[in-house]
Order: sequence, then structure tokens, then C-alpha cells
Amino acid sequence: MTDADFHVPPFFDYGATLAWAMSGALVGIRKHFDFTGVFVIALLSATGGGLLRDALFLRRIPAFLLDPNYLIMIAATTALIALFTRPLAHLLVHQTTSKLIDLVDALGIPAFAVVGMQLAEAEHIPVVGVAFVGVVNGVAGGLLRDVVVRDVPALLRPGQFVSLALAIACALFLALRLVYRVGTTDAAWTMVGFFFLIRVLAVHFNWQTRAIIDEPPAGHEPK
Repeated sequence: MTDADFHVPPFFDYGATLAWAMSGALVGIRKHFDFTGVFVIALLSATGGGLLRDALFLRRIPAFLLDPNYLIMIAATTALIALFTRPLAHLLVHQTTSKLIDLVDALGIPAFAVVGMQLAEAEHIPVVGVAFVGVVNGVAGGLLRDVVVRDVPALLRPGQFVSLALAIACALFLALRLVYRVGTTDAAWTMVGFFFLIRVLAVHFNWQTRAIIDEPPAGHEPK
């Protein structure tokens, strides 16, 4: 990266990591895992996107291994939730708190995607591949978490427009940079603002995608 590259502010980085760690730890507790299992799910949720980006696509040391603050934060979050499971679980499943976590993610996800795209560009990956790395950087943590706990990944189920909005935001960032020659930082903040706006509107109005085919009536399941 050069000095002109966009850098994720610590609030975005650590705030999103904390939110994903909390949600992952709660999933592990609901699945009746022990402390180690809960920590692994929290770790996958918080760092899975960067892990896939670095280890699989870019072949570099995962960022969370170079900065000990990530592992300390995730371990501390897991310990707190394990010690105070009932009051924290009741608080964190509350609708208002859930929306706050969604808003933290709405800032962190696109910022991480920008960094992933810049790293992919530095490896001279074609434009479509750069966008793909950005999307993976944003959504893979939740995907890995769901696969490990044997749930149908939220990425595949009907829900709010997270993946689609992120893909459009990544395309917007690349278009601003490559077509309109907008500076990297300005393009990055435009992308973050666009994704944040879409997520706020989706959460506020509860916009949802729909299954292609609805559930069949009882007794009429396809053979």
C-alpha cells in the first residue's frame, strides 16, 4: 500500500471485530459449546473474512496474527459472555441492541472490503477478482461461523440485502477509482457511506429478500 491508500480507522476495525465476536460467542453458547468452542466461533466470526482473504487468495500472513489486539479482544469478549451468559444474552438479543450491532457492521464491513480490494489490486488481480476479494472480506466471517455450527449460512437464506449491497458498493468503489479517477480515500468514504445508507434503510424499513419458491403447504412436499 502507499500513503494514499485508505486505512480503516481503529473505531471501524475494533468495533466491527467486537460486534462480530459477541455475535459469534452467543451462537456458540446457544449451541451448548464449551469455552474453547465458543472462542473458536467468536474467532471465526470476527476474523474469518480476513483469514480467507490473506491465507487463501493473497497468500500472506493473516492480519490478526500480526496484531495481538485482535486475539486479546476476542478472548476477552468470549470470557465476559461466558461468565455473564444469561444477562448478556438477554441484552444482546434485544431488538435495539441487535440494530446497533447491525449499524457497527454497516461501517466496518465496507471499510474492510476496501482494504481487501486494495491488497488484491497490489497482487495485480483482475477487476472482477478484486471485487470478489472485497465481498469475501466482508461476509466470509458469518459464512464460516454458520458452516462450523451446521446452520444454513445466513448468506444463502432470505434476509436483508447485505451481500448484494456490498457487491454493489465494491463495484461503486472500483468505478470511482478506475473510470472516474476519484482519489482512493474519497472513493472509499463514498463506498462506506453508500453501504451504510443502504444498511440503515434496510434495518429501519426491514427490507428483506424472498425465497424463489415459498414453503409448500403441509402434506404437499415435493417428492
